[in-house]
Order: sequence, then structure tokens, then C-alpha cells
Amino acid sequence: MKDRQIRFFDTTLRDGEQAPGYSMTLEEKVRMAIQLEALGVDVMEAGFAIASPGDFESVRQIAGTVKMATVASLSRALAKDIDAAAEAVNGAAHPRIHTFLATSDLHLKYKLRMTRETALEQVKKMVAYARGKCAEVEFSAEDASRTDIDFLCRVAETAIAAGACVINLPDTVGYSTPEEFYALVHAVHTRVPNMDRAILSVHCHNDLGLAVANSLAGIRAGARQAECTIGGIGERAGNAALEEIVMGLRTRHDYYKDLSYNVRTTEIAKTAQLLSRITGVKIAPNKAVVGANAFAHESGIHQHGVMANAKTYEIMTPESVGVKNTELILGKHSGQHAFEARMADLGYSLDAAAAARLFSEFKKLADRKKTVTDRDLVALVEASAQVSSDPDKQYVLESFVVNSGNKMSSTACVTLRRGKKTYKEVALGTGPVFASIRAVEKIIHHPFALEDYQIQAVTEHRDALGEVSVKISDETGVYRGRGVSTDVIEGSILATLAAVNRMLDETQGGLGTGAASNAQHSFANDMLGGGHTDKLEDM
Repeated sequence: MKDRQIRFFDTTLRDGEQAPGYSMTLEEKVRMAIQLEALGVDVMEAGFAIASPGDFESVRQIAGTVKMATVASLSRALAKDIDAAAEAVNGAAHPRIHTFLATSDLHLKYKLRMTRETALEQVKKMVAYARGKCAEVEFSAEDASRTDIDFLCRVAETAIAAGACVINLPDTVGYSTPEEFYALVHAVHTRVPNMDRAILSVHCHNDLGLAVANSLAGIRAGARQAECTIGGIGERAGNAALEEIVMGLRTRHDYYKDLSYNVRTTEIAKTAQLLSRITGVKIAPNKAVVGANAFAHESGIHQHGVMANAKTYEIMTPESVGVKNTELILGKHSGQHAFEARMADLGYSLDAAAAARLFSEFKKLADRKKTVTDRDLVALVEASAQVSSDPDKQYVLESFVVNSGNKMSSTACVTLRRGKKTYKEVALGTGPVFASIRAVEKIIHHPFALEDYQIQAVTEHRDALGEVSVKISDETGVYRGRGVSTDVIEGSILATLAAVNRMLDETQGGLGTGAASNAQHSFANDMLGGGHTDKLEDM
């Protein structure tokens, strides 16, 4: 029977996380992996095990957490890389080693300094070595789209003969066009004599904005695995976006001949929003499928058409990707049962302690706001997910008082609690937020630099809940935090404390998992009043 199943290989946690601004902590990667499994991806690439101890540990923990999806670790075609990958995925229910070697003449000559024959021998040797370590091995021919087609077919044949069950053809630098990529995939699909023993895969980058188009062309040409990321994040201009590929297959099932897939499209919006909250990077409003404007209509002609028949201007429904048009409004008179039921509807499974803690926070919010919407609840639970491994070592906001005006320097008095002790400091600043965060720095006695500061309203109206995102750094890492409040200054302090607790938890515990930082100065030397300080070098 002809294979009509498209496997989705998600590399958000590896290729996506390598993009500047998208680095995640270990616990954030595990949270993301759990949601990716809920989304229904067939394979998730959890990291590059040899790259760092942090990467190795994230692959290992995700491998031990995920139950249904295959967990893969990337490795170069080197024995030490393969050993690390094999060890990291060893605890997975379905482990995979994903090894690669560049095959274009350009890469062979200038990067690897190899001949074609030497590369073929390396592929044969290392794929066989990986197959001896793991039952499932994928081989990628890096820069396949600029590789001589005859040589590419020889590479694929060699890798399959050595034990590879997946052959991946990356458009590594986003150079190809859909017509060219179709021809490339079709050639490998039809000309490699043992191709029936492996699945053909595509991995397209978006340098020319063609990653999704090239991926879909590859699928039409015979590829049965699509490598992609949530929101298309990744190196340089990014990767093919998972949500765009799957909704392309779903919406144009007539054109793609009813190909099947395991992705649960109703989980798409939730997955994209979780990634945005974890990384602190907003989704562009005009982003296809998951952007805020994807199902918005402002033009009068469009609005009239949609009201008459939604199909006039909507080729897919908001509900098909998990965007709900109705919300249950909660208020200060709502009980804990209604609150927990709504959190369950939003996809959050809370234990008794978490439910009690969040309900208490909800009641405080409800006293400040007339109504609490789904967006408020999501912001509340996401902000509360930032907990230190040792709660007694976590700084908690007790109180703050600020004095500010346009004719004076701002003053902030902040009181924090840590365990059974309270700490109070007063600080000056060019504004109330600056002064408040400076007071926090004085209390913790650990200098940090402010790398980024963002604030946005979660909902509309004057009593809107504000969500503050901060990124701070010390000499060992970069740490993010979020805070939500109807008070901008309180939200800023809460966001800073979330980041500070992570920083202290990791630096005092020994090994930090953030990217290396060049920060050698304290927040007191930063200039918040003009926006934010220079960001770190991209890693």
C-alpha cells in the first residue's frame, strides 16, 4: 500500500532554540516537549547532546518524560557525538540518533576538507556505528539542495545500506525554489535503489521566504517526513513553520490527495502561545495561522462577506487551530470549582496545591478587575510557573512604595521575603520602575544587567492586566521572568523577581543553563529610562 502518512519532525527545541532570543531553560524545554506531544508531533528533536552539559541534560530529561513521540538527538558524523546522543536518548520510549554530514562540493572543500569518496566512507562508517547504538537512525545530507544530484543519490544509498531508516534532505541555507526542490526530492525518491527501506524527509530553511513552499513541494515529490518548528523559529530567517505545513495539507486536502498526519490541529494556537510566553518573543500579528490578525477582518467588504458566509474570506476556521471565539467570564464571586473547571478547559492540569495558590491569586486579581477573561487566566498561570527548585530560597514581594513625579527623582522602598526573613531597601532612579528594580538588586547583593524590558496589556480597557517580561544577565547566564498585575510597577517587580530567582537558583546551585554573558556591570549602571541596554552577543 502506498504510504500516505506524513510524519512531523519538530525541531523547535534544537534548531529553533538556537535562534537568538529563543534560548530556554531545562524546565521550559520539558514544558514545551509535553505540549509538543499533546500537539501530536511524531518526532521531537530535543537537542544537540554533545554541544553542552545543559543540552545533554535537556535531551536526557525529555527522553524520560515523553511517552508517545520519538525523541531524537542531533550529532555530527563523529563517534564522540554519536556516543553522547545515544546516551542522552537511551531512556526514551522511542529513541533516535540523527546524524549528519555536509555533502555539497562547497562544504566538502571549504568546511570539511574532504573528497566525495572520503565523505561516502564517513557516512557508511558513522551511520553503521550509530545503528549499533540505536535501533532508529536518521541521516541528513547537509546542504543537499546544493549537492550534485548523482552524488546525493549515492550518499542516500550508502546511508540506507549502513542502517539509516530516514534520509533527510535539508535546504540548509534556504537557497532552493519549490520547482527545484521538487525535482531534487523526486530524483532521490525514484533513483535510489534501496529507498523503499527508508523514509524520505525534508528540512527547509526560510532565507528566501520559501521554506513552507519547498517543504510542501518535497511532500508532493515523495517525502513522508517534514522537519519544522513552531512559528518557523530557527537559525537566521528560521525554518518551515509546522502550523503552516499541516494547515496547508488540511485546507488543501484536494490538492495533496488526502495525505494523513497525527498532528492535532486544535492544539496549534495553544502550542504557539506557550512558545511565545516561554521565550518572551511575541507572535507577529500577521503571522499565518497563529497571528492575532489571522482571523480578524477590518475591511467593511470583508466583514459583510464573513457575516453572510465565513467561507467568503476564511479558508479555515479559528476553531480548527484551537482559537476560541467565546470566553467564560469569571469574577470575584466565582468559586474555586468554577475556576478549576475553566483552567481544565484551557488545558491546565493543576494539582491541589497549585490550584489553591492560583485561586488565591485569581481572587486578588478579581478584586482589582471587574471581570477576568481567559487571557487573564493564561497570563496568571504562566507567570506563576516560575518557581525556584527550593521555595525557601525564593524572594517574594511583600510590599513596595514609590514616590515619583516629573520634577523629582523617583524613590522606591521595596520589601521582600525569603523564607522567614524580610529585607527592605530604598533606591533612587530616573523612574519608578528603575528605582524599584534597583532596590531589588540592593537586597539580593548579586549584580545583574537588564538586557530587555517589555510590557503589554493582556486584555483591553482601563483595568487591563499588564504582563511584563524582563531579561537579565550576570557573568554566567541570561535569565527571563514574567510578572502580571493591574499595576505596572508591581508587574515589573514580579517579573524581575522571577528572573532573579532563576539566576540565583542556577548560579548558587553551580551550573547555569543560560547562554554565556558578557555582562560585567550591575543593573545600577544600566539606563532603563531610554529603553533597554545592549543585548548580549548572539550565541
